[in-house]
Amino acid sequence: MLLNGCGSGNNSVLEEVSEKVYTVEPSANISIHNYDGAVLVYGSNVNEVRVRSLKKAYTHERLSRIVIDVSAKPGAVSITAKAPPQPKWAFSDHSGTVDCTVVVPATASISALDLNAGEILLDSIRGAVHARLNDGRIFARNCFTNMDLIVKRGTLALSYEWWQEEKFSAQATMIQGNAWVWLPSEAAFHLLARATHGKIANDFNNVPATAHSSGGEMKIDQIVNGGGSATINVRVEKGDIKIAEANP
Repeated sequence: MLLNGCGSGNNSVLEEVSEKVYTVEPSANISIHNYDGAVLVYGSNVNEVRVRSLKKAYTHERLSRIVIDVSAKPGAVSITAKAPPQPKWAFSDHSGTVDCTVVVPATASISALDLNAGEILLDSIRGAVHARLNDGRIFARNCFTNMDLIVKRGTLALSYEWWQEEKFSAQATMIQGNAWVWLPSEAAFHLLARATHGKIANDFNNVPATAHSSGGEMKIDQIVNGGGSATINVRVEKGDIKIAEANP
């Protein structure tokens, strides 16, 4: 454990770091629940789950009441950050966030990743992913797998630095905000995009977006470079979508 404070006066931030490692099966089922902060998940060629948590608060009392609960078995790991109850008084200490960095087997499944506010990063995951975020940003990078990502308000981005001819479906849903997808020029996929109240910009634009008279909805249903076995499906209720060539 490491405990330190930075800053001065009433604005000082106390931090506590912990790190633990759990041996798991390559196909383990991982669930992560956090309230405010960040959840960064990296796929790796290891048969273990490494959990590093960084707790932050303004007082020792609040910091001590933030709990990181980990339940680990060879086939499943559950990580839950529990926040202390919020004080009723407006000027009471309401501080407390948790940043979790989790290294998992690349083939593990992320059955549930829930975050209230903050940032989610998914990097090099090959197992199925289900992630939900109320307010903030989701980044998914080089995840050639079935994904179901939902953001209520904020930003959503999918990025593929290279392309693999594999069968997978990336489903991304944004309620309010903007969505970006970066794909290499040679990527072969079925593109589905819909902006209910917004615009779609598409670098793979041999098929233009179609606008519908009811509420100005824009849609794309396009086969790119022969289609391959992958499907990229992006839906935004209020906001814009950008489909970009990563290396045109």
